[in-house]
Amino acid sequence: MCEDVHHPIGPNRRGLFVTGAAAAITLGTVSFASGAERRTPAGGGKPGSTETRTVRGTLPTGSPDFVYLPVEVPDGVREFRASYTYEKPSVPPGTQGNALDIGVFDERGTELGGKGFRGWSGGARTEFFIRADEATPGYIPGRIREGTWYIALGPYTVAPEGLPYEVTITLTYGAPGKTPKPSYPPERAKGRGRAWYRGDCHLHSVHSDGRRTPAEIAALARAAGLDFINSSEHNTHSAHAHWADLAGDDLLIMLGEEVTTRNGHVVALGVDPGTFIDWRYRARDNRFGRYARKVRDAGGLVVPAHPHATCVGCNWKFGFGDADVIEAWNGAYTPDDEIALADWDSRLVASVRGGRPWIPAMGNSDAHRDPDRVGGPQTVVLADDLTREAIQDGIRRGRSYVAESKAVELAFSAAGGRGRHAGIGGRLDVGRDDPVTVRLDVKGAPGCTVRFVTDQGVLHTSPALPETGTGTVEWRTTASYAAYVRAEVRHAPVTPGLPGPLTAFTNPVFLGR
Repeated sequence: MCEDVHHPIGPNRRGLFVTGAAAAITLGTVSFASGAERRTPAGGGKPGSTETRTVRGTLPTGSPDFVYLPVEVPDGVREFRASYTYEKPSVPPGTQGNALDIGVFDERGTELGGKGFRGWSGGARTEFFIRADEATPGYIPGRIREGTWYIALGPYTVAPEGLPYEVTITLTYGAPGKTPKPSYPPERAKGRGRAWYRGDCHLHSVHSDGRRTPAEIAALARAAGLDFINSSEHNTHSAHAHWADLAGDDLLIMLGEEVTTRNGHVVALGVDPGTFIDWRYRARDNRFGRYARKVRDAGGLVVPAHPHATCVGCNWKFGFGDADVIEAWNGAYTPDDEIALADWDSRLVASVRGGRPWIPAMGNSDAHRDPDRVGGPQTVVLADDLTREAIQDGIRRGRSYVAESKAVELAFSAAGGRGRHAGIGGRLDVGRDDPVTVRLDVKGAPGCTVRFVTDQGVLHTSPALPETGTGTVEWRTTASYAAYVRAEVRHAPVTPGLPGPLTAFTNPVFLGR
């Protein structure tokens, strides 16, 4: 059976509401009342029977961030399935076209916090299903309980002529089946004790808008020389239960989410298994701090991702007061990474001059599909062991550098009188005018140059390294001249007069008391 319902944004909408998040509209309810008429004395519809409803409507420009379509789900449903289409008209250059995301919440509702969250695929797929035993990637398996479910539509962008859409919901009746108990990867791998470990903490699989399976990502991570990775799907934790068999003594797999708001993206790095972080708010709603605390309460780090990216909704608008780390290099090095690096450096200057805590930087691949390189770039962390806690501690303290590949190795330190020395993320305790020697040992960077960057700017640039890619660069300074020093290794310039693309960079060493 198939019935059509027309739901324009207009007289048929239920209402506009604001819950401390972005405004949303709830449409009129889609009913499956005939399911009750066909129930057997044992309860539920006839096993294997299906019912379908199709809803059509048009979203105008200026639509709220979320449009909820309530669906009355009767008892005895085995599978909830939905598909959708929408028109994509041609638009003039510089004008936004149509893009519509989709997800679903169950009978527990759509309130912020996500108690009713059952899955999100954004614009990555056109249909999904949920059963007790299985679900489409991006969605959470579990029983289809009786009550009002909500299809969540997210008009990402809307063309001037509006966004006509069609949603089809199909319910299948029958015994619910059993939900398997989820299994999660261990929080420890066989490490090398206190050592430098390589990782990539921003990766996408088929559980959001990636094209690789978790197994393919794990294989590519090992090939890239990585010791750890972090699962970071857009607005869903559905992948968490699919990594256990892929971890091993040689690969620590941490769990997270890329919380993808309309005012920027943030990687929740290394949260407890099964943690979901809501994304349905903007900077003006003053809600980000609440969810940053939820990330930390779940044992994770808050990492604003690609803060100066130019895609719609990607540019970071929440400020950095709740950030643990900043992703200053995301994927292939591009001008927005150069801006992110410069902006991070300006924050270092403000922190040392204002006596405030500093925020470390990291780099990740944000790999989605071929030819995206897993581990390009990668963050190399000094940690006491290969465990979630130790890796996070090293990242949080800035004991790390970022390299374009496993071929690049750095050793960076500062030394002063009386045998004092400090490494990346540390502080060299010296007087203002005590002589300090800064040293960088480089491997795997043929033809690259080294720059030492301080709160006064770039104060030393080396000649090009030899074709072996190996070299040592030293520079002498004082704490009165440089409150911190960090190192950059760069390829030859592509544009004359501008610095070349990054090969690697370090977090700073601080000088003084």
